[in-house]
Amino acid sequence: MNRIIVTCALTGAQQGKEANPNLPEQPDEIIAQAVEAWRAGAAILHIHARDKKGKATADVEVFRTIVDGIKAKGCDAVINLTTGGAVAGLPLEERIAVVPALTPEIASFSVGGGALLGRHDPHEGGWINDRWVPLFSSHAELERVARIFQEHDTRPELEVYHAGMMNNVRDLDRIGALDHPMLVNFVTGIPGEITPSTVKDLVFLVDHLPEGAVWQVTSIGARNHFRMIGAVLAMGGQVRVGMEDNVYIGPGELAQSNGQIVERAVRIIRELGFEPASPDEARQLLSLRGA
Repeated sequence: MNRIIVTCALTGAQQGKEANPNLPEQPDEIIAQAVEAWRAGAAILHIHARDKKGKATADVEVFRTIVDGIKAKGCDAVINLTTGGAVAGLPLEERIAVVPALTPEIASFSVGGGALLGRHDPHEGGWINDRWVPLFSSHAELERVARIFQEHDTRPELEVYHAGMMNNVRDLDRIGALDHPMLVNFVTGIPGEITPSTVKDLVFLVDHLPEGAVWQVTSIGARNHFRMIGAVLAMGGQVRVGMEDNVYIGPGELAQSNGQIVERAVRIIRELGFEPASPDEARQLLSLRGA
């Protein structure tokens, strides 16, 4: 198959306009950039929401405004809503509320206990961004959330930050809590208990995938955001880009929009002999209900 699914992660839950003034925060900004990214070749739109001050929110009505606004523009992209936001301190029950309320075709699902983030900076003389981000407190809680996804026919995008989390994926699959084909997102490059964004580490992660899984890579930061695309395609993966993960279009050059980032990713994809998948082709590959 020479069609590659491009996911665009529009805004995230952490950095804001202080990192790039073009990063969308309010619903009208997110809607406009979502449609631009779709027109540039993104088949899936991964959506976080912000409050009026630009802070991450799990407010279902804000998500509804964004989703309805995207669809009102005639955009047929697959909607992928976040149940993340733990890094911003949002409680689990609030984060997962978008699944029963809005029943998206896809929603993110971080399948682990949590992560210790941060790095030591010798110039600062200490640890930077040093904190623990809790995700799930037990395997039973992981199963409960997985069953919510199944109940509402929402495919989880399984967020995997290191190889140990693949144990949880296999366990949930073993008890029938995950529908197939599984969609796995390897999140790489965040300082802390997260897999580095290297080809060697990616090979190790891919080797642990269950048979038939569809996978993509989130490569955090400007250094590897575009560079990893070639390795991902060579290994049979899908592509994720966007301002949630990287606010630059080139060395020292801030991106003007998510659409610009998608355009560059699509150019790389085509140079390597592939074509971006349409939303309906993505639905077929992932066996989503909209197919």
